[in-house]
Formats: sequence, C-alpha cells, structure tokens
Amino acid sequence: MLKQSLQYKLQQKLSPQQIQLMKLIQLPTLAFEERVKQEIEENIALDSGKEEAESEDLFDNTYDEDTPPNSEDDFNIDDYLNDDDIPNYRTQSNNYSDDEEDKAIPFAAGKSFHQHLKSQLNTFRLDDRQRQVAEFLVGSIDESGYIRQTVEDIVDDLAFTQNVHTSVEEVNSLLDNVIHQLDPAGVGAHNLQESLLIQLKRKELKPARKLAIQIIEEAFDHFVKKHYSKLIHKFDITEQELKEAVAEIEKLNPKPGGSYAGNNKVAEQIIPDFTIRIIDGELDLSLNSRNAPEMHISSTYNNMLQGYKESKEKSKSQKEAIQFIRQKLDAAKWFIDAVKQRQQTLLLTMNSIMNHQKDYFLTGDVLKLKPMILKDIADEIGMDVSTVSRVANSKYVSTPYGTKLIKEFFSESMKNAEGEDISTREIKKILETVIQEEDKKKPLTDEKLAAILKERGYPIARRTVAKYREQLDLPVARLRKKL
Repeated sequence: MLKQSLQYKLQQKLSPQQIQLMKLIQLPTLAFEERVKQEIEENIALDSGKEEAESEDLFDNTYDEDTPPNSEDDFNIDDYLNDDDIPNYRTQSNNYSDDEEDKAIPFAAGKSFHQHLKSQLNTFRLDDRQRQVAEFLVGSIDESGYIRQTVEDIVDDLAFTQNVHTSVEEVNSLLDNVIHQLDPAGVGAHNLQESLLIQLKRKELKPARKLAIQIIEEAFDHFVKKHYSKLIHKFDITEQELKEAVAEIEKLNPKPGGSYAGNNKVAEQIIPDFTIRIIDGELDLSLNSRNAPEMHISSTYNNMLQGYKESKEKSKSQKEAIQFIRQKLDAAKWFIDAVKQRQQTLLLTMNSIMNHQKDYFLTGDVLKLKPMILKDIADEIGMDVSTVSRVANSKYVSTPYGTKLIKEFFSESMKNAEGEDISTREIKKILETVIQEEDKKKPLTDEKLAAILKERGYPIARRTVAKYREQLDLPVARLRKKL
C-alpha cells in the first residue's frame, strides 16, 4: 500500500563560496600564490599591484538591463555589490612580515636518474639488439635502484612490448656484465642481498670485506636478525673480526638509487607561512607577506563603465556587456573578501596556537609542549575543528629554533604519576633519550622501557611504549643491538 507523508529534516550545506574559502585556507603559501595568479588571469575585473584604485564614481548610475534605455532610474552597480568602499578595497594590512623578497629561486636542471644510467651504456660495446635490451633493463630500475621484476617476466615484456625475443641467459648476462657495472654501485639488483654483494665486490677485497661477502652470501638471515653469536660460531671467528665485517656492510647503501644527486624527484622548497620572533622577551607573530597580496578592481573596467554611462544610446550588446561586467565584479569582490578572510583566519588560529604553546616558543624546549588537540584551538577561537585542521596540516612556521610543521605542536594528553596532564610528545622525547643512552650490546626491551618510564613518573603500558617507539621510527631491541 502506497502512502504519502511529509518529513522535515534540518540539513546544513556549504555554499560554493564557503567551499572555495575552505580550499583557500588549506593552501600553503606557494600554492596560494599560484591560486591568486590564476584568479587574476581569469578575471580581468581583478587587478594586482600597488596602483591606486579609481575614484568613487566608478560605480555611479550605470544601466540595468531590465530598465528601458535612457531611463532616469539607471542601475547602480555600487548597490548591487552592496559595499561602499569597493573602489579602495585592499587585502593589504600590517599583520605580515615585510622582509620576504618577491624573487624567483632558480633550480639547476640536471639529468634524471635513468638518464644518468642510460648515458653510461655508451661506455660498453653493445650491438643494437643488446643495447635495446640493456635500455629496457635500465628503464625497469625503480627509484631505489632495484629491478623488482623477475628475469622471466622481463623476457616476456621484451617480447610483447618491444618485439625483441631474448632468453633468460642473455638477460642475466647483460645484468651481470653491464647493468651491475653501472654507477652508483648496487643498481639493477633484484633484492637487498644481491645489491650489497654487488657493492662489496666492487671494492678492494681486504679480509674484513671477504668475511662480509661470506656473511651476506651464506648467512644473510642471521645477519638481518642480528644473531651475532650464531655468526661467530658458524664462521669460527672472533667478535672483533665480526665487528669489522659488520662495519663494512654498514657502509653500504641499501637504496643505491637514492644516492644519485640528480634523481628525478622535484626539489621541495619549504616557505614558512608564519614567523614567530622573540622581541624584548615577548612573542611576535607575523604572516608571510606572500599571503597578503594587494588587489583591487581593475581600472580597465572603470573606463568601460564610464564609457557606458556617458553613452546616450544603449544597444543590446551594451546591455549584455553590463551583465558580463556585473558577474566579473561580483567574482572579484568575493575573491578579495575571501583572501582577507583567509588572512584573518590564519592569524587568529596561529596566534591561539602560539599562546597555548608560549613556554615552548620562548625556550625551544620540546618538554615544555603542552597537550593540545584541534578542539582546544577551535573552541578558543570559535571556529570549526575542520578549519583549524586545514591551517595546521599544511602550514609551516619559522621559529628561533627552526622551521616547524604546525601540526607537530598538537598532541594527546596523558596523566603522569602526580595526576598532571602531560603531552605525549614529552613522553616520546624521554623514550627517545632512554633508547639513545641504552647499552647497545644489550638493548632494552619494550617491557624494560615501560618500567623505566614508570620509575620516572610516566605509568604507560608496554604496548603503548611499542606504539610510541614505532612512531619514532625506532626498531625493536633485537634490531638495535650492536657489537
């Protein structure tokens, strides 16, 4: 049986303008600069630079398409935009640092990693067919320097994609005699074990390196798991001899591709969005000047509107022109508003973070970072948590102690032995210090680390210690062991 009924539901939706504002807030400085340039290029009603805007008659008594021509009751764009100070509207203000020079930073154009490898093939005597296979092998090397495909798969790929029919034996021969001879040493290996052997065999074979080769070839699993006593027993060597061999292995590069200075990764330039200085014992916050561009309504549109206003006869094309101008002016006005609102939001949020972590910014002592979550800042400044998250996740601040990612100042809280709230960052710092100071011959297990932290007034469980240790990118006790 079909029934009809009315249902009321309250639903909050963001307008397109609000969504665009959120996207602007999320952008870091360099991306924001590009966004501003794009908007200026796409909207000729928007202009940049320090040129003074035109006088107040910019928007005087212009024509509305719904009003007959020559009517005394013409359309006023100033009323349409509903903002009395549009002609002199600025996003420029005095809350940013003025020591940022607007200049491009040149980047050196070098060879990519694969270009570097391919150019070395010219030093080998290869026929056309061999060169084609060798170039395919070079193209199969990933950024770490490894060939992840099996030789059988490479033979199949050559046949299907290059129409080159070869054999496993021929590919292995080219790998051994050509690819594994390329620089940096170790490239073209299928796994870590093979890469380490290639690197060792390229060096002068002194006793410690010969033993290192034996260890990698015959007892790689024991070496990886740091079962040093088993290695000593297997090879009938002294602890000192093993120590020298391990030292040789530790000099090798587990990712030979990453050692190439001209790698094809784009150099990332970090531009701080904020600067915090200490002036007369007080913190001073400023916004990077690149976040505060000067923008105003284009004088070109002023001239167009003036010409239209003075025209006695208004054609249909002029009506369409004024409608087009209306849309562009509205978009320009909104963008200038959004940029100014972005500045205010960034400063308001960062100022709250700075005040919350005042002790840290005055001293640089990580142990003085207070517990702070996104909601703390959101509640204080009266904004949504998602807005604070957008500011924190992709922005950097220049401090007297280096350039920091803002989200690093946020951390959960825990209770210490006295029942006081402390930052998990503080516990991680102490854990890191304890591990650095441990006896590397007998590294501390997570259980022992938990006991030490408990003695120092931080009662946390062993599994929590393991979680923090992993977040600090520190291995388990067995893998921290040294001779």
